[in-house]
Amino acid sequence: MSDFKEARAQQLDPLEEELMASGTRYSVRDYGFPLPSRGGGFAGCLSSNYFLLMLQLLSLTILAGLLMAVLVQVSKAPGSQEQEQQLSKQKVYQELTQLKAGVDRLCRPCPWDWTFFQGNCYFFSKSLRNWHDSVTACQEEGAQLVIIESAEEQSFLQQTSKNKGSTWMGLSDLNQEATWHWVDGSPLSPSFKYWNRGEPNNVGEEDCAEFTGDGWNDAKCDTEKFWVCKNSTASCSHT
Repeated sequence: MSDFKEARAQQLDPLEEELMASGTRYSVRDYGFPLPSRGGGFAGCLSSNYFLLMLQLLSLTILAGLLMAVLVQVSKAPGSQEQEQQLSKQKVYQELTQLKAGVDRLCRPCPWDWTFFQGNCYFFSKSLRNWHDSVTACQEEGAQLVIIESAEEQSFLQQTSKNKGSTWMGLSDLNQEATWHWVDGSPLSPSFKYWNRGEPNNVGEEDCAEFTGDGWNDAKCDTEKFWVCKNSTASCSHT
């Protein structure tokens, strides 16, 4: 063995010797790790351990910083969502307020469930009542069981009632047989009659008038039928 090889062999660290013995061609020095001297092995180990400890502390510090950043973002998220929801609610409320103001400005002469015809409002019932209860139902709405005042109105009411079924009008001869009066006390005009053929015949005390078929008919007042109320239109003026 040459002097160079012998001196090199004497300076080899046991780990390096083991690597060479196993056939590995790389030494510890090739990886950049300092090899402690024979007399300072313990001090070298301490220096290496200190370096590793500092590296671990630095890693932990960076990791802790990242975790804190994530926690801050997560803590802010609910607040942001709540703020967005609050802004959305305020926007919806403003839109509803504007919509209501627009609806209030609409000019509707009749309520939503009433029908407008030639300056008057008509309510066609969906339920059945006897004649007296029909009168009361209209009065509770500030209206009257319908009183017919024109041929056009008669045609409109007759056709609508024909599509629904027999319907009470505000006409009866309850006070005096064969003397017909409207619910407001006014008498039926002799020239304004739309009775069906053979009516009124007062069969079985028929004292109340109804729309049926193509004309009027007298019927028993306690029979339940549809009914129609009439009222004047509402004012559309705005101050």
